[in-house]
Amino acid sequence: MDLKLDAETLALIKTLFTEQIPFNRLLGLQVVSLDSDQVSLRLRMREEFIGNFIRGTLHGGVISATLDVTGGLAAFLGVLQKLEGESIRQKMERLSRLGTIDLRIDYLRPGIGEFFVSKGFILRIGNKVAVTRMELHNDRQQLIAVGTGTYIVG
Repeated sequence: MDLKLDAETLALIKTLFTEQIPFNRLLGLQVVSLDSDQVSLRLRMREEFIGNFIRGTLHGGVISATLDVTGGLAAFLGVLQKLEGESIRQKMERLSRLGTIDLRIDYLRPGIGEFFVSKGFILRIGNKVAVTRMELHNDRQQLIAVGTGTYIVG
C-alpha cells in the first residue's frame, strides 16, 4: 500500500476511528500510526477488560474486537488508495459500506500488560473484498495474538 493521503484526510480518519465510532470509543482505541506499510492502534488495559479475574488477563473478546478494528482500518486505507482523486464525501461513503466478512484469531499467550498495540496490513485488496493480517503485542513486545480478517469494501 502506497499511502499518499493529505494531512487533513489522515486527521479525519483518526477522528472517525477514535471518536465517531462508539464501540471504538468504548474500547478507548487510539490510532498510533497510519503509514504506507501498516496501521497501528493502542489499547490501554482496564479492569473492565479482564477476562480471567485470577490472572488479570485481557478478555479474548477485547483482543478479537481490537484486531477486527485494526484490520478494518487497514482495509479502509487500502480502499482510499484506490479512490485517489475522489472527494472526501465519496471516500466516507465507501467507509459506510465497510464490514467484516470473516475473522480468524489465534490466541498465542495470555494478554498480560499495561497496554497493547495492534498492527495490521493488507494481504490483498480487490474491488469488493480486502484481506488483512493483524498482530497484537503487549507493552513488553510479546506477541499475544494474530488474526486474519476479510472485509467487504465495495
